[in-house]
Amino acid sequence: MDVNRVKQILSSSANIEVKYHGASVWIDKLNEDGTTVTVNLRGPLDEQTTVPISDLVEG
Repeated sequence: MDVNRVKQILSSSANIEVKYHGASVWIDKLNEDGTTVTVNLRGPLDEQTTVPISDLVEG
């Protein structure tokens, strides 16, 4: 995924599925460095972590 697509997803009102290493995540914010995002893993733990944008896959 690229930074422009992350910005589109963040501004969209649609529920767009994004995966990080096979796990479904919710993008919380684009970090200031422009190469990472803060995500929440979807599920019971609701774990928050910072990951590289290049490791995200849509759908």
